[in-house]
Amino acid sequence: MAEIGKYNTLTVLKQKDFGVYLDAGELGEILLPKKYCPEDLKPGDSIRVFIYLDTDDYLIATTEKPKAIVGEFVMLQVSEVNKVGAFLDWGLPKDVLLPYSEQRQRPVEVGKRYLVRLYLDQHTNRIVASTKIDKFLDQSTPRYQVGDEVQLVIANRTDLGQKAIVNHTHWGMLFRSDLLRTVYPGQKMTGYIKEVREDGKINLSLQKPGYAKVVDTAGAILAMLKEQDGFITVNDKSSPDTIFKLFGISKKAFKMAVGKLLKQGQITQEPGGLRLKD
Repeated sequence: MAEIGKYNTLTVLKQKDFGVYLDAGELGEILLPKKYCPEDLKPGDSIRVFIYLDTDDYLIATTEKPKAIVGEFVMLQVSEVNKVGAFLDWGLPKDVLLPYSEQRQRPVEVGKRYLVRLYLDQHTNRIVASTKIDKFLDQSTPRYQVGDEVQLVIANRTDLGQKAIVNHTHWGMLFRSDLLRTVYPGQKMTGYIKEVREDGKINLSLQKPGYAKVVDTAGAILAMLKEQDGFITVNDKSSPDTIFKLFGISKKAFKMAVGKLLKQGQITQEPGGLRLKD
């Protein structure tokens, strides 16, 4: 069944001068305006669209992509504040509403950005935003394994490090010792499960743990060597900043990968860098 606030692949039912009507099942026929229609689109074809309510509160489809869909967390900028709440720019012609009742702290100011969660109001079918993050997160013990790859949305900074939302479902923590680069609230990135504690709290890392990280880094070093005619001006004596800028990893992880390649006889280390063996 087609869902409001999410991407759906729908079939074209009929064509009009102003667009096409799509079969949205229980939601009925939904218009995809002409400006979003590929030139060769015709009845019977399928097309991937996003469904939401337009400015007149009619369901409408678009091929434009919002900055987030229902169920996701995202950092959005306030474009207007009025008597019903704040309106946020989420990349579509109609801004999304952040009602006063869903604002964790006030006042919300025009031009500022806030981390929100998008959800569907079941009474109005409108897509709405909330800054009350905690109520949307799962409080049960997560079933992650150490090393699992997860998607992160960076949240607020604490004395311990940086909080992050894990797969849009749980809180996690990136401790200062695991932050090898600057991150910003709202930033989306890939992370890894470092530990799931007995109390259910999640510790995170921005690097793959253990041997998997070494293998990936070794592959990146070999790829760079081949691109640079077999020699790169970096080795295990290089500064941590230089290594991070090139490979996005710590010096410790880089040295482990270099050691692996040296043992395998794939490279040699020289005072000025690394050389690929013939």
